[in-house]
Amino acid sequence: MPSDETFVTFIVDQIENAGTITYKKMFGEYAIYSDGKVVALICDNQLFVKRTDGGRTFIGDVVEASPYPGAKSSFLIGATCEDKEWMSTLIRITAAELPLPKPKKKGKRTLNHD
Repeated sequence: MPSDETFVTFIVDQIENAGTITYKKMFGEYAIYSDGKVVALICDNQLFVKRTDGGRTFIGDVVEASPYPGAKSSFLIGATCEDKEWMSTLIRITAAELPLPKPKKKGKRTLNHD
């Protein structure tokens, strides 16, 4: 079941103090970005934050789950998503540990038919 954009905007509002927060719809679900880094996914109206050592330490008793079949497991965030300060801190910690995205290559791809 695709996620509801109302839930997505609620999460974005909760973490608005964790950098430049944006989101992008992908395949009926959403990626959440902090300062250009994908820090979380929203799938089936559930929040999945990327795993980091700092995030694990901050959360303490983590629950891990896969946001969709075949995906790496992430931290599944439940009711604590209603705590704005806690959420913003978690996203700042997560973003700080994640690498910047690789630049996209420009140009056309060609197929060799030899």
